[in-house]
Order: sequence, then structure tokens, then C-alpha cells
Amino acid sequence: MPLLYIRTHLDGVLSAVAPLGLAASASTALVVDVDPEGPLYPGRLSLADLIRVGPRADDLAPVRAGLAVLRSGGVHLADAAELLGAFADRWPCVVVRLPSGVDPGPIGKVVQVLPLLPSPLAVDPVGRSVLQTTGLAPVPSTGHLVLPRPARNVFGDLLRGVVRRRSRWIRAWRPVWEWSW
Repeated sequence: MPLLYIRTHLDGVLSAVAPLGLAASASTALVVDVDPEGPLYPGRLSLADLIRVGPRADDLAPVRAGLAVLRSGGVHLADAAELLGAFADRWPCVVVRLPSGVDPGPIGKVVQVLPLLPSPLAVDPVGRSVLQTTGLAPVPSTGHLVLPRPARNVFGDLLRGVVRRRSRWIRAWRPVWEWSW
């Protein structure tokens, strides 16, 4: 099943919500955070808990349609490899939130997310990239996916576990699932 790694540069808020937006654009998806310094997403278990005590069958597969999130709890990507494989076998879509500078290896499909910032703060997109408009820099005419500015409550809703599938910002993520790698 589709397993995508996502990494966001330069923006802590976008780093926390981009994986949620990408996952919410699918009908059923799991976000797994492998950044030990990652956000404290809500939920009863963390990835560290599942590695420590071992996952139950209910922990490995969706029990309902929609978005599920598993916060890191201090786990690094290398420690989660086996569990990520189990998730990928059982979930329709899996989004793995990477910390900056971590490479999942040659088979990893990494979606880079960048805020559109003016020089000298701008970072040039490399490979498959999603660009978040900010109103601070012009939108480039490149082949990258450009996200619209989100409605006022979209980020807060996502961080509280509320998914508004009609959101333009969430719908704008859908093409990422169809990218050819």
C-alpha cells in the first residue's frame, strides 16, 4: 500500500500539519511520526509504546475509515522500520513524518514541503515538492504542487483531530497520492 515519507523545512507549524493534511486527503490513512522531537499529537498510544509492548492486531490495521495518528514518543526511524512495514501492509495509506535531515533510504518516497518565502529565506525545491503559499513570495510556475492558503481554522482543527474534507487546503493534497515515483 502507499507509504509516503514527508519532510517539511523551515516551518514548525507546517511540519506538524502537513502530514495530517496529506493523510486527510485520503479516505483512510495513518500518520506515523518518527521524529523524536515531534509534536505531541493526541492519542492513547505512541509509536514508542507499540515498540515497547508490541502491537495488537487492532493497532496494526484501521478499525474505521478516516485519519489516525501515532505520535513518536521518542522513536527514531531506524527503530520503527519493522512496524512501518506492518502498517504499510494493512493500511490503505501511510504517511511517515520525518525529522529534517533524515533520509529513509533509496526506496523511500519523500514528499518535501516548503513554505514559499522571499530571498534570502527561500529554499529551492528538490525532487517532488509541495509548496505552501504564504503571501510573502510569488508562486513559481514550476511542476511542483502549490497549496492554497488554508482557511482560518484548518490547522487548529487538524491538530485537534477534526478533519474537514471539504477544505480546499486538504483537497489540494490529493494529487500527491497519484504521483509516479
